[in-house]
Amino acid sequence: MKCWSFIIALLCVCQCVWAQQPDFSELEKVIVAELQETNAPGASLVIVRGSQVIYAKGFGTANVETNAPVTPDMLFRLGSTTKMFTAAALVQLAEQGKLRLDEPIGKYAKGLSGKIAALTANQLLSHLSGLKDTATMFGKHDDEALGETVRALRDDFFFAEPDKVYSYSNPNFWLAGYLIEAVSGKAYADQLNESLFKPLGMQRTTFRPTLALTYPLAQGHEDGKIIRPAADNAGNWPAGSMFSSALDLSRWVIAFLNGGQLEGKQVLAPSLIATMMTPRANLPGSQNKYGYGLTLATQRGVKLVEHGGSRSGYGSFIRMAPAQRIGIILTINKSGGSLNKTLEKASELMLPFAAKAETKPQPITMTEVEMRNCIGVFGDGSTTIEIALQDGKLIAKTGTRQSPVQKIGQMRFAGLGNEFVLIADANGKAEFLHAGGRTLRRQAK
Repeated sequence: MKCWSFIIALLCVCQCVWAQQPDFSELEKVIVAELQETNAPGASLVIVRGSQVIYAKGFGTANVETNAPVTPDMLFRLGSTTKMFTAAALVQLAEQGKLRLDEPIGKYAKGLSGKIAALTANQLLSHLSGLKDTATMFGKHDDEALGETVRALRDDFFFAEPDKVYSYSNPNFWLAGYLIEAVSGKAYADQLNESLFKPLGMQRTTFRPTLALTYPLAQGHEDGKIIRPAADNAGNWPAGSMFSSALDLSRWVIAFLNGGQLEGKQVLAPSLIATMMTPRANLPGSQNKYGYGLTLATQRGVKLVEHGGSRSGYGSFIRMAPAQRIGIILTINKSGGSLNKTLEKASELMLPFAAKAETKPQPITMTEVEMRNCIGVFGDGSTTIEIALQDGKLIAKTGTRQSPVQKIGQMRFAGLGNEFVLIADANGKAEFLHAGGRTLRRQAK
């Protein structure tokens, strides 16, 4: 009896510790300061623990002209955080037997160029298609725009063979959205509403601007001004155009972290979550992987599942730690907005992060043979970077910019203000240059 009393008392103590509210005061100081540093008008921050939202707050202004305050139920446009929802909708259809993710998409979606029709959904959702990257913020607003956009892609849109190398490409998810339309028989926006947003209770989430306008909406800003007209292109919706609030997104995060359960109901299949989190592609120069619409990372000893978004007027980030059942959601109303210090502070507050290692990469001396194996012109048809040997040293050139190149790791380099990775061919010569998630191929002389 005494043993049982001790166990019950111990459980009560554990529950009290778990339920104890963290002190968010320092985190709030960080986000307020970072909004000022980055000239971002406003942001929402929501934190999930277990099956509950334990923090939800808006900061700054939703509109620099009216100074309306941001609230956590206010809609923002997400950018590429949208991709996890496109992936989820397509995996759902596969689990219903309406397509196989390893079969050519041309079996289901008609009117595509030959090489594009031969791609699989697996290659699209994991960025292993070999397609170039692009994004067009302004375009048509009707549902037909998606099909028109992807059917206009030609076989010369490849920069590499499928499965050759990871390279982040928005058109992968345009095609995934078109595939959703083909196998569901519904417009992309309607299918996601029916299959995801309604079951999850994401009542304000939508792709349709005319519906988003009927709810409180944070205006998109750039250079401290509201963007007019607001950017919209239905042909690009599946890659980065979802309207949602941090609180609506918390319902997705709670379900994802709890085996698909939300408020006592099974709203997502556990197999869907497992499929999305399965590593599919190696990110060059990193231990991180890419699943389906999700980056799988380990930071300071904690395994994370996450994705960010960047688009005209807005930025966003969703970070989930499945083992700890912690989720952090940020939405920002500035073009390409990111709040990295806030994200790190929230992560340190909620997760068992190891002490931060303050290590700066040291330059590594290279032999002339090693340097010659690095030289070349790398491009994808729109972006070009040249690595050249000049006066016995490596330099990088792009447009009118030029800078020295330093080796800082195994095929890792610093130049032009960024880090990049060179991927060697079978002969040891650089075949690809990878930077900022995108990959460029060495061009023939």
